[in-house]
Amino acid sequence: MSFSEPPCQLKIAALKGVGAKTLERLGRLGLHKVQDLLFHLPARYEDRTSLIPLGSVRQGEHALVEGQVDVADVIAKGRRSLVCRISDGTGFLYLRFFHFTGEQLSRLKPGTHLRCYGEARDGYFGMEMVHPDYQHISGEEVGNITQSLTPVYPLTEGLHQKTLRSLVSRALELCREEQGLLHEWIPGELLSTLALPPLSEAVQLLHEPPAGVGLQRLEQAQQRLAFEELLAHHLSVSRFRAHMRQQSAPVLRLPETVSRQFLGSLPFALTMAQNRVIEEITADLAVSKPMMRLVQGDVGSGKTVVAAWAALAALSSDCQVAFMVPTELLGEQHYRSFSQWLEPLGVQVAYLASKHKGQVRRETLESIADGRAGAVLGTHALFQEEVKFHRLGLIVIDEQHRFGVHQRLALREKGARDGLYPHQLIMTATPIPRTLAMLGYADLDVSVINELPPGRSPVKTSVIPSTRRSEVIARIGDWVKNGRQVYWVCTLIDESEALECEAAENTAAALAGALPNVRVGLVHGRMRQGEKEEVMSLFKSGTVDLLVATTVIEVGVDVPNACLMVIENPERLGLAQLHQLRGRVGRGPGDSFCVLMYQPPLTLTAKQRLGILRDTSDGFVIAEKDLQLRGPGELLGIRQTGQVQFRIADFARDSEMLDQVKATAEALLQRNPEAVEPLLQRWLSDGTRYAEV
Repeated sequence: MSFSEPPCQLKIAALKGVGAKTLERLGRLGLHKVQDLLFHLPARYEDRTSLIPLGSVRQGEHALVEGQVDVADVIAKGRRSLVCRISDGTGFLYLRFFHFTGEQLSRLKPGTHLRCYGEARDGYFGMEMVHPDYQHISGEEVGNITQSLTPVYPLTEGLHQKTLRSLVSRALELCREEQGLLHEWIPGELLSTLALPPLSEAVQLLHEPPAGVGLQRLEQAQQRLAFEELLAHHLSVSRFRAHMRQQSAPVLRLPETVSRQFLGSLPFALTMAQNRVIEEITADLAVSKPMMRLVQGDVGSGKTVVAAWAALAALSSDCQVAFMVPTELLGEQHYRSFSQWLEPLGVQVAYLASKHKGQVRRETLESIADGRAGAVLGTHALFQEEVKFHRLGLIVIDEQHRFGVHQRLALREKGARDGLYPHQLIMTATPIPRTLAMLGYADLDVSVINELPPGRSPVKTSVIPSTRRSEVIARIGDWVKNGRQVYWVCTLIDESEALECEAAENTAAALAGALPNVRVGLVHGRMRQGEKEEVMSLFKSGTVDLLVATTVIEVGVDVPNACLMVIENPERLGLAQLHQLRGRVGRGPGDSFCVLMYQPPLTLTAKQRLGILRDTSDGFVIAEKDLQLRGPGELLGIRQTGQVQFRIADFARDSEMLDQVKATAEALLQRNPEAVEPLLQRWLSDGTRYAEV
């Protein structure tokens, strides 16, 4: 079989008999090329390698059987159905179909031989299979069965297993005919060192495993594919990083006099960890290559003031700073902090959000475009085409996992001018596990603020059932009498923001009734921004004692007098998000407490997760556990950004391979650079490649 395009780029549409509807359904699964079929692995397997005599079929057994049709008819009794009886001399079995066609009935003539697979159960007439997978057989086919396990593939609506199995079978046949379809780009000596099978052998085994194949062989074959996929991702990031290192950036320096003036104006002294990270940033900015640095720091570790110091270095070098945040609530918080810190030094601070309209928006855009606004804070609004910078030298992005790589690159391109690209400082209060950082943030240098400011003590966390709700409410009354404030967090219910907000409203009303002497405020996602800001201002000033809120307060709220937090239904949230919420307390003097009030009974996994949060306040430990229990989606923001999506690789399962992946990538780049581009073409779609350069 010969084709006009390279085998690795061969489209499924080139296969005979594949129609437009099938192509559309395959596209919903991300299957466009023949090699996509090869990498669409079975979810499980069925053993159809041995025939069971009809007289030996047992209740609840999944069995492959053959028999001759005795009779077939439509039965109207009960739910209308097509019923067919088959026999083989040892017994008989009924086949029942609730969805059928007239043509189907006409083909089930007495004497016809059928091969069926399904689950046997006791029926109205006797042992039966409901909607079995069946086929007509004749002649040599009778008794001649496959010696391979039958794959069961992930599907989409309108696509059948038979169709997908047939297409994969043809792809495997092509793979054997056309060597270039699964060319081995990893040198043999590297493969032998890794103790992994060749790619074509692994693919063949995963789609057509022989009966009795050991689980270890299947896992090893899957590891072979996962390894190459991780390798392609790492190569993409490495190439992007190398490309970025070839770009030029403005040299940014902060005069010692300005640094002393800024640090001297702060009401606190920086920690050793903050000073260490500032030194690392200083070294980056002093070089005419774009800084790409990720600053990790637990909630309350002081990342924002480090960012403000970096901003001053840009401003002192006649450059602007763009500070991007994921929510308007956090944007308002940082705008107040930056204004307080930078305006006394003669810096104009601007804030741009989607809510800004009319003249206010026009004036803000003008001040950004002509350079009067030195520090520009904003949400996703900073991406908009109408936002033009005069001379952007530094981009600071807070809570990077809320955005994604490609959004970050889009903002970088806005700042390109005269051949210079802005420096980038990325911040996150969600500690990134090492395994995740090696992939999701491999294009960045990493700094860690692993020290909390003096006076901050770990929050004491307790896990209690909702049956003790009245005790918790009574404790809140005592807490408020002593002049302290409280958060009460209502978590997501049934993935519905409307229901979440309704629950928060009901909770606020119930608590106000139970605690008549406590001033209760309410904040949720469906309130207008002005309403939220007003309530938050009242809470911060102490006018509100108890703030009932949804997870909107996860980031951006700093009220030192609030040292007690109650989180309802914490089992609904991931560990990282719970840790973020808990970080809202413990910001003032004295002990702080977090009560995780769950709805019993808890699953074993939920007990483990809440126990981890109770036993440790180390964000990195919590992040590692969260990765193991929930996967990378929440930490990297995959669902929102399409940032790092894998077909086969799994972070938790395959993390032990990452050091070998890195070493293999380095070896290929040095000794086999011709293998890099084919590997990227094989595994990475246009949307997930870091560098189209």
